[in-house]
Amino acid sequence: MTSQAADGPETVVASRRSKITPEREQEFYDAVLDQIRECGYEAITMEGVAASTRCSKSTLYRQWRTKPQFVAAALRANRCPRFAGIDTGSLAGDLREAARAAGEWPGRDSTQLLQGLSNAVMQDEELQQALREALVEPEVVELRQMINRAVERGEIAADHPALEFIPAQLLGILRIRPVLEGQHADAAYLTQFVEAVVLPALGLT
Repeated sequence: MTSQAADGPETVVASRRSKITPEREQEFYDAVLDQIRECGYEAITMEGVAASTRCSKSTLYRQWRTKPQFVAAALRANRCPRFAGIDTGSLAGDLREAARAAGEWPGRDSTQLLQGLSNAVMQDEELQQALREALVEPEVVELRQMINRAVERGEIAADHPALEFIPAQLLGILRIRPVLEGQHADAAYLTQFVEAVVLPALGLT
């Protein structure tokens, strides 16, 4: 009885999960995120991912019981802030560098992923939270650190009303330009946006 009690459902699940190596698990995550970028969330099936990664459907279902759980896990496993490590010594310099970083390939990649998930995240809270944790919150944290450093240097007042809106401006323009103009917000466009809109609002040059 003691042995059976120890081998409860959580232990069984952990045992099953341990059969997949981290490398193989990442392969599954990459496959589902790539397909979302190309086809959109609604078109993705567990069967399709299984076929593309040459595994059985049961392998995926043992790991992740539903498609939303699978996608949420993939998002959380692929957090990679674009703005990490930026510190030029000034807020204006940091924001210009953030604009350049956001316009590189990872920015395009994230935008496509956001577009592919746009409808689904409105209907699934777990997916919505995973999307924020993977693509939004890491970027906001880095931007807030840039702002905090500028305040500590005395470069800008902590109560400047425009500071609150910096993350919304930079992350929002990444998402909206493809919708408004059908073009990716590349480094040149984002740098121009920072120079023409963000820095003047902050009183910086």
